[in-house]
Amino acid sequence: MDSAGERAALAARGAVAVDTESALLAGDDGQTVVVRAVVDNPAHPLRGLGMPRRGVRALRELRRTADVINAWSAATGERELLLAGPRSFCAGVERAIGTVEQALRRFGAPVYVRRQIVHNRHVVSDLERRGAVFVEEAGEVPEGGLLVLAAHGVAPAVRTQAAERHLRVIDATCPLVAKVHQEVRRYADRGSTVVLIGHADHEEVIGTTGEAPDHVLVVSNPAEAETIHVPDPGNVAYAMQTTLAVDEAAETVDVLRRRFPALDGPRKDDICYATTNRQQAVRTIAAESELVIVLGSQNSSNSRRLAEVAEAAGTPAILIDDAGELPLDRLAGVTRIGITAGASAPPALVDNLISCLSGLGPVTVTESGTGTEDVRFALPKEVTQP
Repeated sequence: MDSAGERAALAARGAVAVDTESALLAGDDGQTVVVRAVVDNPAHPLRGLGMPRRGVRALRELRRTADVINAWSAATGERELLLAGPRSFCAGVERAIGTVEQALRRFGAPVYVRRQIVHNRHVVSDLERRGAVFVEEAGEVPEGGLLVLAAHGVAPAVRTQAAERHLRVIDATCPLVAKVHQEVRRYADRGSTVVLIGHADHEEVIGTTGEAPDHVLVVSNPAEAETIHVPDPGNVAYAMQTTLAVDEAAETVDVLRRRFPALDGPRKDDICYATTNRQQAVRTIAAESELVIVLGSQNSSNSRRLAEVAEAAGTPAILIDDAGELPLDRLAGVTRIGITAGASAPPALVDNLISCLSGLGPVTVTESGTGTEDVRFALPKEVTQP
């Protein structure tokens, strides 16, 4: 590119730089990366007083890229990707998201949602772009406004506050969570102490506890179950958060049964089918993988449990929101990667991760597991009936 006029014309059309040499260095495997520092442009020619200073700065910037290039190079290679099945959205999540989408279509923006409709930042950001407004409490919604309750459920006090503000409430609580609320009310009505197995700071547990706060005691693991004190050991029942690690929850129940032989509980454990299926699927791919990648947000209980299950199976695991968070150094030397997504993570995140990994070398994608889910939950009547 010898002509200053030619360069000026290209710059006017939006060109940032012209590279006429790097193609000679590129191979035919699609894995070539070229990093160049440009020290001249139409306004600052190569032969000029500022060239030495710009050259020194360019060299300094190039050196800063060395670690990144080395990490990228170490992460390249041919890989097999094992996809867990089932993965991604469950019926409760689909219902919750569909409730907000239908409310926006039917009533228009803004539609207020208490807390995150599901624990995934991609879902929340998408709904925000479409007119949903996420608030912490019902008191933040203008009087008479439309409020959607998130999938995790709420304590009765939240409904009371909404009624006091004359809000139109649409309940997107997962039906499986609502079932746990009903169990706790039933046990409490007969005077039982209810041991709620779950994480005390999780929204689902907070909402469930609110059904009978004077009767509910929360334990998160077998060790806590060993030390819990109840007023009447002969009148104890238990319920569970729906997104727990299956094995640890079962151990906690075993401790409670040993300590309280008259322990009552649901006919079927409260951990939802989707949580159980995804944990079994990730356990399967972990046995064949060198690394398991779980797509999901850090505040997603079911996603965190998937990473824990993989680790418990002896395979390193990482939980990331999307492919952009994947650390390259974790891929060095890894040729078999298991991939799954939490029940609140959009399926598109898996496709995007596969695409990004294919940019580091050829990939073979294998579906692992035969688990299928045909559960569907109807949307609330407030968004479906005239």
